[in-house]
Amino acid sequence: MNIVVCIKQVPDTAGGVKFNPDGTLDRASMLAIMNPDDKAGLEAALRIKDANPDTKVTVLTMGLPKADAVLREAMAMGADDAVLVTDRVLGGADTWATSTTIAGALRNLDYDMIITGRQAIDGDTAQVGPQIAEHLGIPVISYAEDIKVEGKTVIVKRQYEDRYHILKAQMPVLVTALSELNEPRYMTPGGIFDAFDKEVTVWGRADLKDVDDSDLGLKGSPTKIAKASDKVPKGAGEKVHLDPTESVAYIMDKFKEKHII
Repeated sequence: MNIVVCIKQVPDTAGGVKFNPDGTLDRASMLAIMNPDDKAGLEAALRIKDANPDTKVTVLTMGLPKADAVLREAMAMGADDAVLVTDRVLGGADTWATSTTIAGALRNLDYDMIITGRQAIDGDTAQVGPQIAEHLGIPVISYAEDIKVEGKTVIVKRQYEDRYHILKAQMPVLVTALSELNEPRYMTPGGIFDAFDKEVTVWGRADLKDVDDSDLGLKGSPTKIAKASDKVPKGAGEKVHLDPTESVAYIMDKFKEKHII
C-alpha cells in the first residue's frame, strides 16, 4: 500500500510572526516547525506501516527550500521518501492555489491513501485537505480520531461535536487528521543520520500535472488580505481602586454578571 502524507512547515508562533508588505507571512524570516495536525497524520501512516511492512510512506510539502528540514524530520521518524514542491511562482498561495498545486504534484505519485492535517496553525481554515480530494475526485473523511485499514478500505472514527461517526471508504481516499489522533514518535539518532543521507525529490511548476497558471500562487488566489497584524489591539479596560474587601465583592459581582458563577 502507498500512503502519501501532506505536511507543512509552519511558523513557530512562540517566536513571533512577521508579514510581507502584501499581507502574506514572511516565512523566510521566522523559525519553523512541522504542523501539529500533519505530524499526527504522519504518525498514523507510520503505525499503519508498522502493522503492514509492505506499506510505503511518502511525505510531500509545498514551501520554501528550507521546508526540506521538515521532510527530513519526517524521514527521520520513518517515512520512506520525500517530495518538496517549491517555485517562486507558487508563493503567496491561498487555500485554493495551495490545494491546486498539491493536487498537481500528487498526480505524479501512486497512492492508496492521502493523509493531511485537519488544518495548519498559520491559517486555521481546514480547507486544503478537502479541496485536494475534490481536485483529485476521491472521497474525503475529515477530523479523524482513529484510522484503520481493512483490505482495500479505510475505516475512520470521525470527530463530530459531542460524539463521533464511524465511516468506511474504499481506497483511494483522503483523510484529514486531528492532532489528538495520537502521540507522534520521536526521531531516532540512526533515523536522523539516514534522513540526511537520503535524497529529497524537488519539483517546480513544470512538474505539476493538469493545472493552469491562473490557479497558482498569489495571482491565482481569490482570497485577498485586507489587513494583517501580529498584534491584536486591546482597550484600556476598566480600572477601579478599592480596598481588599470591596475588591472581592466587585469581582464576585462581575462573575455573576457574566454568568461565570
